[in-house]
Amino acid sequence: MAGRAADSTVLAGARVVLPTGTVEDGRVTVESTRISDSAPEDARVIDLPGHWVVPGFVDMHNHGGGGASFTSGTVDEVLHGIRTHREHGTTTLVASTVTGEMDFLARRAGILSELVEQGDLAGIHFEGPFISPCRKGAHSEDLLRDPDPAEVRKLMDAARGTARMFTLATELPGGIDSVRLLAQHGVIAAIGHTDATYEQTVEAIDAGATVATHLFNAMPPLAHREPGPIAALLEDDRITVELINDGTHLHPAVLELAYRHKGAGRVALITDAMDAAGFGDGLYDLGPLAVEVRDGVARLVEGGSIAGSTLTLDTAFRRAVTIDRIPVEDVVRSISANPARLLGVDDRVGSLEPGKDADLVVLDEEFVLAGVMRKGEWIIEPKTA
Repeated sequence: MAGRAADSTVLAGARVVLPTGTVEDGRVTVESTRISDSAPEDARVIDLPGHWVVPGFVDMHNHGGGGASFTSGTVDEVLHGIRTHREHGTTTLVASTVTGEMDFLARRAGILSELVEQGDLAGIHFEGPFISPCRKGAHSEDLLRDPDPAEVRKLMDAARGTARMFTLATELPGGIDSVRLLAQHGVIAAIGHTDATYEQTVEAIDAGATVATHLFNAMPPLAHREPGPIAALLEDDRITVELINDGTHLHPAVLELAYRHKGAGRVALITDAMDAAGFGDGLYDLGPLAVEVRDGVARLVEGGSIAGSTLTLDTAFRRAVTIDRIPVEDVVRSISANPARLLGVDDRVGSLEPGKDADLVVLDEEFVLAGVMRKGEWIIEPKTA
């Protein structure tokens, strides 16, 4: 049941995960749309024993959900996709595109930028067309192009200041200059869909790249004589690595490897979701390519490459804690605080602190989603006895 909370609401009796650690029998006070450090005597109290209260999730790589595509859908369809992910705990979301014609991507940027400006999205991520044909994944090879800084700038301009990230194969002609351009304008340069060597990856990091797009996927595997991009991305503290924790994209041992080498402060759990997230199996389009989703796994109809995921972040959170045995506090950093910091919105979201937006998720003792609040409004109100 959705609706605005009372002017003052106290969530009491839960384990509350704060930046300083977990507080047993904690309290979170909401005043209107923000978290407060005190509550009036007449505040509504919601008792949540046996539950967890964590910050709202922040997804910096997401192509759609609820049957709707951020790449090609109408405004109403995009809003439906956003609502679907909010119902799974994602209170801050970046819309990701896929490879397309430059003019089409520029038009999409104009549409999506309006949703950023009105507060429904946190920004735009351009994944393609500036990626390697050798590691294209679910991108149309006919539409790929080298990362010409002039064309990168065209998409930045079309986004009217709302572009937050570009995924680039930085080894391609123009790649390093494009990284420098993005860094100069405060836009994340992410290394991904790349066939780069170790040395080429180091060069891109030195030029200003700060994120690895879905680490391990769509890049050369780690090898003992040719370490490739994975070794460079894991070893450098300037890089935050995206991980898709759906049980399909990564083996649990690989997820553990990433956490062990990067530390929780340099991991961002993402969905890389496409239309079928929160919707179901069937046939879909991802840009110009046909995708079949079967048993929750999305693959291209032609070739069988994995085509994004059907993941939602509540599932990623639960898997990380219950299957991968990652400490809850580390998962919270990876799914909320770190992406908020990268996106430059950590002054408003990403942690439960007074003055920040009242964006939070309530989980039961088995880490199943029980409630979602965004800016003081219940999207899903937790059931109490």
